[in-house]
Amino acid sequence: MKKYIGEIGLFVIAIIWGSGFIGTKLALDGGLTPIQTLTLRFFIASIILGIVFYKKIKENITKESLIAGAWLGLFSFIGFSAQTIGLVYTTVSKNAFITAANVVIVPFIGFILYRRKLDKIGVIGSFMALLGIGVLSLEPDLSVNFGDFLTFLCAIAFAFHIFFTGEFSSKCNSYVLTVTQFAVAFILSFALQMIIGQIQLQSSPVGFIGALYLGVFSTAIGFLLQTICQSRVDQTKSAIILSTESVFGTIMSVIIFHEILTLRMIIGCIIIFASIIISETKLSFLKKKPLEELSKDLVESQME
Repeated sequence: MKKYIGEIGLFVIAIIWGSGFIGTKLALDGGLTPIQTLTLRFFIASIILGIVFYKKIKENITKESLIAGAWLGLFSFIGFSAQTIGLVYTTVSKNAFITAANVVIVPFIGFILYRRKLDKIGVIGSFMALLGIGVLSLEPDLSVNFGDFLTFLCAIAFAFHIFFTGEFSSKCNSYVLTVTQFAVAFILSFALQMIIGQIQLQSSPVGFIGALYLGVFSTAIGFLLQTICQSRVDQTKSAIILSTESVFGTIMSVIIFHEILTLRMIIGCIIIFASIIISETKLSFLKKKPLEELSKDLVESQME
């Protein structure tokens, strides 16, 4: 069990993030604007983690970890801004599944920035994801819903976030990384909130409950666990496990909001999910074992 603690932690995060789509919907329906929701969630997360882990942060803070955390904060801000605003114009299930497309973008980031090898199966999976997004998002006249477009931008930002979390988490302290990124994301959200003149909060209790849930669970707990777990699990496994948040998000939206899934949406979701499986497993489960491995297995079975 201890050997797979990282993977188990990532599945817990996927469930928490899946429920985060519901928290966002409650916050928006309660009267909070997308930017106000972001500002509150990052403020709550920064304060909670800053207080709880103050001593560890003080002991491990470095210039390198602050810079790394600032980059993660920028990607978090861009990703959540696009996702939250996009949710105003699209459904919870579509928002969840298009966000999951980030998993096939991660390998391309490594190829572009570090010239890491890009295999053919990964390219095929990426085009499948684009096809699935098209089936899921395109209107009958082939136009793209504004919310779907924003959510795809969110997927790109989250891909960068997942990739660089894997890069930084093995080099920098997890607590410093997490709190720094939330502080930066809060500052950016609050600055944007002031610029567009949304300082006054007008929301029902349901809206504040949604924001509180996002701040405590989806942000503080979820991202702290992500940073810790990704120091134990490679980027490929992390990406495929975290992509299941879209599944949990869709299931919860159907159960709680009674959202109706159309046949086109189901087909699009299946194509996207298949592309994720193909891109991350490389269809290794279909490959035949080498002759040496088969001989070894045969000998071992006879010895038993």
